[in-house]
Amino acid sequence: MAPLLDDPWTGTESFFDYLTRRGVSRREFLGFCGRLAVLVGAGLAATGPPAAAAREIARRLGSAQRPNVVWLQLQECTGCLESALRSGSTPVDELLLELISLDYNELLMTASGSEANSLLAEAAQKPHLLIVNGSVPLKSHGAYCTIGGESAEAVLKRAAQNATAIIAVGACATYGSIQAASPNPTGAVGVDDVISGRPVVNIGGCPPIAEVITATIGYYLAYGHTPRLDDEGRPLFAYGQRIHDKCPRRANFDAGQFAERFDDEGARKGYCLYQLGCKGPATFAPCPTLEWNLGQSFPIKAGHPCLGCTEEQFFDRMTPFYQRVPDIPLPGIGVESSANVLGAAAVAASTGGVAIHAAATVIARQRKRRSTPESLPLAVLGETGAERPTEKRDKSG
Repeated sequence: MAPLLDDPWTGTESFFDYLTRRGVSRREFLGFCGRLAVLVGAGLAATGPPAAAAREIARRLGSAQRPNVVWLQLQECTGCLESALRSGSTPVDELLLELISLDYNELLMTASGSEANSLLAEAAQKPHLLIVNGSVPLKSHGAYCTIGGESAEAVLKRAAQNATAIIAVGACATYGSIQAASPNPTGAVGVDDVISGRPVVNIGGCPPIAEVITATIGYYLAYGHTPRLDDEGRPLFAYGQRIHDKCPRRANFDAGQFAERFDDEGARKGYCLYQLGCKGPATFAPCPTLEWNLGQSFPIKAGHPCLGCTEEQFFDRMTPFYQRVPDIPLPGIGVESSANVLGAAAVAASTGGVAIHAAATVIARQRKRRSTPESLPLAVLGETGAERPTEKRDKSG
């Protein structure tokens, strides 16, 4: 269901009023809220059974007003927005994402040139939700990505001034991704390496699962603040567990049943892909629980090893992609202990200066995040320097 140009979500309507006017039934709306309640889980303020949480979300989200949104696309491939546009099969999913993108999004809007620049300037002057795809190149005064004659860094900083919340969507926006891989010729960095004084919600992945994007935005609209974050600024409801912990091939891993080649008997039987380079033991992501394409599958289920794309500097730290992660003994010699204490540090011990640089970057970014509040409210933040109560991931399992 695509929104009509003459049928906008007006500033005087609640979200539920608008959905009703567009023909969306209460049953469909409650179904969406139920899926959102299951997805965000422990991040909800409500207690009790899932049905109660769904009713609370319905009450909060139904009364939400249309938000002003600026959606920037910097140094990236458009894959993250493509993922977001395929967030679900219900009219609520579609209307939620399509309508909040109306203020400014250069990929979807028809305006271009000076008209597009004027729309961005106007949208950035009022309080808005800022969503960012793509990394920020800093070398050569930002010449590697310019918009309207300005560097991506300048555009981002101006758009962030009145942002009530900032969501970095995708591996490029969270830490630079492939562009930031050694030797990082453009000087690519993530959004929170440029923006200071307020937290940036990082939705990791190359690209992220669409429902994680939808749920984060939905939570923000319903509760007026961003969800609880882990120590890398990612929503805990999505990035609180390793792929290894929920992997459908975990029983094969524990039994020592591994595919040695992509076409061998073990691969045909669905054995564990760890020997083929799977990074599931080092990757925190919701892929096994949410899956892709409306819950159809995800790489490991389809027979391909996890590449670890939700983790910081994955292109440096997780390569070679088709070689096993170091320092994890195979079953029979303490594999559970070793796999459970792996975490990012073991993977970072790959080779030379690349690993040292990646580890130093992680430490510096985590120190920066600890100095900012965890959950950003709707009002524009004016305070900086408050201790941020981060949720530490227990990488020991």
